[in-house]
Amino acid sequence: MSSSGYTSSGASTPSNGSRPSSPGLGVPYVKLADRIEAKIDRGERWFSLEFFPPRTPQGAANLISRFERMVQGGPMFMDITWHPAGDPGNSNKETSSMSIACAALNYVGHETMLHMSCCNSTKDDVRMHLDKAKELGIRNILALRGDPIVGDEWKYVEDGFNYATDMVKFIRAEFGDYFTVCVAGYPHGHPDSPTYDEDLQHLKEKVDAGADFIITQLFFKADRYVKFVEDCRRIGINVPIIPGVMPIQGYHSLRNLVKLSKLEIPDEIREAIEPIRDNDEAIRNYGVHQAVTMIRELFDSGLVNGLHFYTLNREVATIQILKQIGLWTEDIQRPWPWKRTANYNRCEEEVRPIFWASRPKSYVYRTQEWDEFPNGRWGSSESPAFGELNDYYLFYLKPNAKKEELLDMWGHELTCLQDVCDVFTNYITGRDSKNGKKVRKIPWNDDDLAAETNIINDKLARINSRGVLTINSQPNVNAAPSTDPVVGWGTPGGYVFQKAYLEFFTSRENVQALFKVLPKYPNVNYHIIKYEGDDDYTNCDQQQPIAVTWGVFPGKEIIQPTVVDPVSFKFWKDEAFTLWTEYWGQLYAEDSKSRELIEHIHDTWYLVNLVDNDFPRDNILFTVIEDMFAEADLQRAKGKGQTNGVHHDDDDGVFVNGAGDVPKNGCAEQIQRNGEAEVVHGL
Repeated sequence: MSSSGYTSSGASTPSNGSRPSSPGLGVPYVKLADRIEAKIDRGERWFSLEFFPPRTPQGAANLISRFERMVQGGPMFMDITWHPAGDPGNSNKETSSMSIACAALNYVGHETMLHMSCCNSTKDDVRMHLDKAKELGIRNILALRGDPIVGDEWKYVEDGFNYATDMVKFIRAEFGDYFTVCVAGYPHGHPDSPTYDEDLQHLKEKVDAGADFIITQLFFKADRYVKFVEDCRRIGINVPIIPGVMPIQGYHSLRNLVKLSKLEIPDEIREAIEPIRDNDEAIRNYGVHQAVTMIRELFDSGLVNGLHFYTLNREVATIQILKQIGLWTEDIQRPWPWKRTANYNRCEEEVRPIFWASRPKSYVYRTQEWDEFPNGRWGSSESPAFGELNDYYLFYLKPNAKKEELLDMWGHELTCLQDVCDVFTNYITGRDSKNGKKVRKIPWNDDDLAAETNIINDKLARINSRGVLTINSQPNVNAAPSTDPVVGWGTPGGYVFQKAYLEFFTSRENVQALFKVLPKYPNVNYHIIKYEGDDDYTNCDQQQPIAVTWGVFPGKEIIQPTVVDPVSFKFWKDEAFTLWTEYWGQLYAEDSKSRELIEHIHDTWYLVNLVDNDFPRDNILFTVIEDMFAEADLQRAKGKGQTNGVHHDDDDGVFVNGAGDVPKNGCAEQIQRNGEAEVVHGL
């Protein structure tokens, strides 16, 4: 869709079609440089993490998963290096520096800095890269001269940049203060500089040109860093200087890095690792000890608040070091009930539809063209302009698992509906699949279940085993403290509320039974829709969303960050149904019974959401579902051609009813109910 947001009824509509904002409580963006200065002023310690782009798309997916794990420790920002040989500025290439930085910022949701080198580049080249970075929301650049591609030589470029100072000046002239600019410092002096003192003068030129802070090249002795800082201060370099720490993690990787940086390994380190050069674990343990010892000396110097880790795309050693020095702090307090992005354009975003709760990356992707984002209230809406999701292959959107791993979890062969139901049930209960593998994900959720799911876990398992395949849910919550470890979110001292919510796929027969029982529950809102959209039933106001999560906090307005919006649900259903075929069905051969079963569910089943508005009372939604089952049983008992609850269509093995046939694969779709097999009709 061409619009970049919503058109709103009852309010003025921006001429650019952007999503209108209501007066909100969002926090304005604070530049990284200012946050660093603030932490230094307060005497707080912090760390950042550096990674390099991988060579393959699968490597990119693995790296994003590593980001997800490592941001749990609370880094201040992540840093992505620039590889000239890897088409680094091509945001359409999965392994480019630009794409990795964009994914870290927008889809992992963490502040990110992008390296950018200018070696053998023209001003137009650099301007294009900076424009793209700005478009993607990146606001932090580490400006480097860089090195030429292997095999090339450095050469003077007319109308280009020959030193990092030139690039810093250009950024400030063209983009003002939009970017926080970092530059590199060399405690041993740059290897290409004639002298150490001359290199210090070049560093001062970069700072005078507008650099906000400095990150140092690796070093092995704390006193080397201390001397470097003192020398910088002596000549008037007063910006923060962050020490770069590279844990020793392998003998050969150390030799290669030292060769590239032209550093000498201290004799005591060389003597310590030489006898264990072939024992990676022993070298890593030594590297952790060496880094921790050096860091403690840096802290004792009184000159260091922050540390920058060269991770080499590994996590074990860096996490061990951070835990030993007390900087790895996993904060279980959620600022919001959904995962935010770090893009400054969305810093005031406060409201999202609940449908994407387990697919926040997809939501960010589909709303990336919006000019404004809802804060305070979702508001009345007529047409939310969600972008089409055709790029299921993108490394940050697809499941981070290989085909064989998914088949082990979801089944190498699906012979009946029970096999599909077992996948959902095993995911909820934590039981292993028939192949002995724990079901850690389903197409609609690539992560472990939320902690709050345990509150309704047993009930979810029961209804999934009977053909109500849930993809999203939340229990009702009435004034739980915002610090509650399971359902809490927001700042301390507040109280949070939730309406019970249930979203699931189910058969036409169950939907017919659901329609019969819903009138008994006037406080339940529903929306029932089929893939094509021609069957679309709801008792919701089409223009007014339903708040299903809200919080009350001292000194603030009520915040309602999660809503059920009927219009957005229609956009979500396209994605939700397509995940059946894109992520699950395509695992199987085109003419297989397994794919036929998945496609039949996609084509004939319904997507349903239910909201229990009576949140102070017990959750009524599972009672609604049990009544639906009972009604379906009753209607089945009245059916023609019944034999012990099973309908027959001659002898061809096809089970039918008025709701339509199941695939002719000779398989009875049996659902376990109270220890007995029950045939489910109406697939």
